[in-house]
Amino acid sequence: MNLTLATYNIHACIGTDRRFDPDRIVRVLQELNADVVALQEVEHHDVDGYDLLDYLAEKTGLTAIAGPTLKRETRHYGNAILTRLPVMAVNRVDLTLPGREARGAIDVTLAGNERRVQVVATHLGLRPWERRQQVRRLLELFEIGLTDTYVLMGDLNEWFLWGRPVRWLHAHFKHAPHPPTFPSRRPFMALDRMWVHPRRRLTKLEAHASGLARLASDHLPLKAVVEI
Repeated sequence: MNLTLATYNIHACIGTDRRFDPDRIVRVLQELNADVVALQEVEHHDVDGYDLLDYLAEKTGLTAIAGPTLKRETRHYGNAILTRLPVMAVNRVDLTLPGREARGAIDVTLAGNERRVQVVATHLGLRPWERRQQVRRLLELFEIGLTDTYVLMGDLNEWFLWGRPVRWLHAHFKHAPHPPTFPSRRPFMALDRMWVHPRRRLTKLEAHASGLARLASDHLPLKAVVEI
């Protein structure tokens, strides 16, 4: 059985033309046709009577798992997962460091092909020292041997291909491709990343660079095929 996974920073549904247009994000998600999608920069908006995340779930037919890192009366903001797989467990992890923007991860266990798949979706901080501490915390979530397949994906904000956080992740998961995803019109930075264990299960990984994706957000989605 093959699963299609994706990670996508939707930039609060504001495209490169500076227009708020959630329907463009919906159409990109439909292009991806993924079984599991990690979303970043999901901001609360009322869209046709729905919260934005619920709207995306309704239009795609996927189950939404919210992981807001910023909660206010009128503005929730943060991570989310959309999935068509049965959800077995959800753990929301706080990665916020003192004096820095709130950050977090969603750690879910999903059921696929009678096997357990652990997916951790995250959006890391802008400072190198933040990312180092956050990656150490993320690696503690993975206990090799308890589930069949492990995935870490999201917007790592890691500008340096061989910075310490990336080296640690490669050492833990083994090397994975890193196609550029940012900025979406002419990408040259691999900010959005995905690692899979066992590495042999990752059979394909690429940036989804459709014309619509280049317009809908300032990041391109990253899409992978994983065999379970």
